Amino acid sequence: MIDDNDVQDIEEQDLYEHLRIVVDKGQSLLRIDKFLIIRTENTSRNRIQNAIDAGNVLVNEKPVKASYKVKPFDVISVVLPHPPRDTEVYPENIPLNIIYEDDDVIMVNKPAGMVVHPGFNNYTGTLVNALVYHAQQLPQMPGNDGRPGLVHRIDKDTSGLLLVSKNEWAITFLAKQFFDHSIARKYLALVWGDIAEDGMVSGYIGRSTKDRKVMAIYDDETKGKWSVTHFKVLERLGYVTLIECQLETGRTHQIRAHMKHIGHPLFNDSTYGGDKILKGTIFSKYRTFVENCFALMPRQALHAKSLGFIHPTTREFIHFETDLPLDFTAALDKWRKYVKD
Repeated sequence: MIDDNDVQDIEEQDLYEHLRIVVDKGQSLLRIDKFLIIRTENTSRNRIQNAIDAGNVLVNEKPVKASYKVKPFDVISVVLPHPPRDTEVYPENIPLNIIYEDDDVIMVNKPAGMVVHPGFNNYTGTLVNALVYHAQQLPQMPGNDGRPGLVHRIDKDTSGLLLVSKNEWAITFLAKQFFDHSIARKYLALVWGDIAEDGMVSGYIGRSTKDRKVMAIYDDETKGKWSVTHFKVLERLGYVTLIECQLETGRTHQIRAHMKHIGHPLFNDSTYGGDKILKGTIFSKYRTFVENCFALMPRQALHAKSLGFIHPTTREFIHFETDLPLDFTAALDKWRKYVKD
């Protein structure tokens, strides 16, 4: 699954580099061409000049000339052909919550808010930057430049377990399991509405024709990839329900799109409409309560709780679980108290 609020693999990024810079309050007056050469990576003066001449450099939403002097708090937008960044991933000393590691694999408990791999507008500070620092030489699947060690992903604002390969054999062996959908994965999700019984959601999942950052479910196989999510009710909390989701397939935003499709968006999922009050009363006290829950967990209520796979060397099935993070637990406890009171 992917992120970005999270869609990190928007097709347009293969053609264009979109930059948005808010100028620091302490910035001295400086020609915009010189400013952009300093602030952009691997970009020549000629490329900057061509972008300016083409009207692709905007300051406060208006095209400017190369002689324009950048001022504090200016908002600069730039469109450059072809990403100037190379695909090399630079190691960064970022703490990782590693719950298991051997010669073949690393199991990481990823916090919400951390992007998994470098990509559009996220070249540093990612999980992969931290992994490259930790493990040095990580393998890479063909055509998966910039994502060493990864055989799957979870969204930026989803917390939980992520499996990483440490060598060529491991990444090949594990990739086959993900391709065959034989990896055992379960997620916990808090969704809007009272779900009456356990169930399943299926359909062809593809990008929405209205918004490319959002995934939609179709009946037409030409519009997406087949996807299946099984869900089980764990706890009913009035206007929301805690469920366990088991993935039969692993598509971009699968759980988030599936639950939206059946009318139960994830709690506080801004991409799929869950960041609004969708169920409940009209009283201001209730509205304040929900807003406080949003503040406790300012992201979609989705956690990758467990992951099991056949180990590439021992050939034994191993399984890992992780507890809910504090933000999820805090919001859940608040709903429990609301129902009890």
